[in-house]
Amino acid sequence: MKLGVFGGTFDPPHYGHLALAETARVQLGLDEVLFIPAGAPPHKLDHRLSPPEVRAALVEAAIADNPAFTLCRVDLDRPGPHYTVEMLRLLRRRFPQVEGWYFLMGEDSLRDFPTWREPAHILEMATLAVMPRPQMAADVEAVLARLPALRGRFLWLDVPPVYFAATDLRRRVRVGLPLRYLVPPAVEQRILEWQLYRDTP
Repeated sequence: MKLGVFGGTFDPPHYGHLALAETARVQLGLDEVLFIPAGAPPHKLDHRLSPPEVRAALVEAAIADNPAFTLCRVDLDRPGPHYTVEMLRLLRRRFPQVEGWYFLMGEDSLRDFPTWREPAHILEMATLAVMPRPQMAADVEAVLARLPALRGRFLWLDVPPVYFAATDLRRRVRVGLPLRYLVPPAVEQRILEWQLYRDTP
């Protein structure tokens, strides 16, 4: 069994997230992709996130039509701050039958990966599957120089570049611009019904 692990704040989840996950599923032959909303991400402790249950509900709405996508609450149901290395250890104990582990991320995360907690241990537990983000390109050789263990432990996903992020979507809501064609309809409906992001940077 091969499993993809996709963590993030998902505030809100959008078509870029779904394109990354579906490409990874097909390109890597994954049996399942776990969407893991972050509870208290250490690099965003000073950010005002939507409540965890709201973000979990948005993820459920976003992935409802894909049986290979699953909401995983491993970070939501434990105290924070939450680190990827600890999350992977928990998942490997929870899914001992999984032989292939892939951690999905954007290129901007690859750029910062050497600063994460115990990055070498993360690489012992999972291969990094990276979506190119030309506007946030990583200097791969510089990253490898800082973290030699990364060599041979990451691969590129064949995903069309996504030039927007959740920050852009929250801004659009705040200034009254549409989210249609940027997020799944069920996600847009909940954002409107729950009046999310009206005053969120």
